[in-house]
Amino acid sequence: MTGAGITVTGLTVGYGGPPVLDQVDLKVRAGGTTAVLGPSGSGKTTLLRAIAGFVQPTHGRIEVGGEVLTDGSVLVAPERRGVGYVRQDGALFPHLDVKGNIMFGLPRAERRRATQVGALLELVGLSPDLARRRPDELSGGQQQRVALARALAREPDVVLLDEPFSSLDTALRAATREATLAALAERGATTVLVTHDQAEALSFADQVAVMFDGRFAQVDSPATLYGEPATPEIGRFLGDAVLLTGSATGAVVDCALGRLTLAEPVTGDVQVMVRPEQLVLGDEAGLTARVVSVTYHGPHAMVQLAVPGHPSGLAARVSSHRTPRPGDNVQVTVPGPVRSFPPG
Repeated sequence: MTGAGITVTGLTVGYGGPPVLDQVDLKVRAGGTTAVLGPSGSGKTTLLRAIAGFVQPTHGRIEVGGEVLTDGSVLVAPERRGVGYVRQDGALFPHLDVKGNIMFGLPRAERRRATQVGALLELVGLSPDLARRRPDELSGGQQQRVALARALAREPDVVLLDEPFSSLDTALRAATREATLAALAERGATTVLVTHDQAEALSFADQVAVMFDGRFAQVDSPATLYGEPATPEIGRFLGDAVLLTGSATGAVVDCALGRLTLAEPVTGDVQVMVRPEQLVLGDEAGLTARVVSVTYHGPHAMVQLAVPGHPSGLAARVSSHRTPRPGDNVQVTVPGPVRSFPPG
């Protein structure tokens, strides 16, 4: 199986009221992985359902592998699109065993091929011995992997994942996500994942598309999206961030954290975005701040700081084994460039 590129152009979908998707454009390269990230109700699942053929667009065009699936005059049926769809709940049939679920919908001759079931189970990181179990005898993560195996059984060019890991606990979610990514990469499938989990989107995909209110606010690589968000709203949505007012002259800006280096030269009043991990606490001469509180998160801790000129305080993300105590005075430095935006 080899993936096929997806091209969505001017896609608009509505249900009688304001459009759920409004003139959406998206390109996913063949064999690539794109995460569509956004808050609940932003239109993410509607986009997936339109690509799969479960929803008929009001306007726009969808192509997969150069074939037009819909453009107002053409509408290819869902079963003819070469698209696999994995829902949030897996949607396994409770009366069928694992083998029956995986083979469901395949031509009769292919359903008898038990070896294919075993290979698919191994592909998604499960033992072939599970083939005779029923869904209620599986863990949540195992059920999601069986749902993925069922989607891959038809050897689709495109696999659509609609928040398939959201109901799993943290450890199981990570393991299932890694197994899913490995299986999709092994098959070379073009993948679109819908999620509202920022960390999941940034770690899973080679392209992330941020959707607000039925439109894409920014589509970019994970590193660019996190480090160079197009707007303050995108920056805050993708992770913890503090916005400071400042006055910039060329490549430097003066703000509550002192004089910082800008990623791009600009002159005048600006907003400066600082991520918690950019704040370094140590002995090096910098801005003196007081530690207000420390909250542990396993491998790292969030340190709340009282900083002159910034009444709401700042949060720094530090390694758990190098954590100051509440009441300590620390020196704060910001190495490297920071991102700026026009004043809000």
